[in-house]
Amino acid sequence: MPKKAGNSGRGQRDLRVKVKTARGRRLSSTLWLERQLNDPYVQRAKREGYRGRAAYKISEIDDKFRFLVPGARVVDLGCAPGGWCQVAVKRVNALGEKSGKAQGSVLGVDLKEIDPVPGAETHVLDFMADGADDQVKAWLGGGADVVMSDMAAASSGHKQTDHLRIVALCEAAAYLAFDILEPGGTFVAKVLAGGAEGELQTLLKKSFDKVVNFKPEASRSDSSEKFVVATGFRGSPHAD
Repeated sequence: MPKKAGNSGRGQRDLRVKVKTARGRRLSSTLWLERQLNDPYVQRAKREGYRGRAAYKISEIDDKFRFLVPGARVVDLGCAPGGWCQVAVKRVNALGEKSGKAQGSVLGVDLKEIDPVPGAETHVLDFMADGADDQVKAWLGGGADVVMSDMAAASSGHKQTDHLRIVALCEAAAYLAFDILEPGGTFVAKVLAGGAEGELQTLLKKSFDKVVNFKPEASRSDSSEKFVVATGFRGSPHAD
C-alpha cells in the first residue's frame, strides 16, 4: 500500500506579511515596506518604545565594548530619529535614575530637528560646518567621552559611490572626535565594506589604543554595514 505523502508544511499558514504593490508605489518601496513589517527588530523596537531597530545595534556594540557607562558624556552625530540617544540616556544614567551611580549626559545633533528624547539634549547642527566642534563643546560644557555616529549618506544606487560617501562622512566625524574627545575616549561610526575604509582605520590607529570592526546581529545579514570601534583615545594625530 503506498505511503501517504507528508504535508511538508502544506496547509500551514504563512505568517509572513506580504504587501501588494499599490498604484504609484515602486516595487523597491513595496519590498522595503514588506521587509520592515517582517523584521523582528522593527517589531521589538515598537514593543519596547525605541524609535528604530538601530537602537539594538548600539546596544550590542556597547555590550561588547562597554563605553556607555554611568557618568559618560556622549555626543551622537546625525542622531535622527533618536534611537541611539534613547539607549545612551539609559546606560550613562543621564536621567539620574540609578542611585549611587554617576550621572552622564547625551547630546544629539542632526541636520534636522527631531522629537525630544527624554534625558538627552538635541540641537540642529551641521557638524561639518566651521566652528561646530567649539559649539558642541559649549553645549557639553567641556569635552566628550564618547562620539558615535550611525550616519549614512543618501543612497545613489551605486555601491562604490555610496561606500566612498559614507567613509567620507565617517572621516569627518573622526576629525570632530579628535577635537572634542577626552583622553581614553571612544569613537564609534558606521561604515560600509568596500575597501576605502582602510585609510580610515590607519588614521584612527594613530590616535586610539585599539581599533576594530564589529557587525552586530541587529545589522541585516544582507547589509554591507559594519561599525568601526576605536577605544583609548590618545590625542589628535595632527597634534604638535
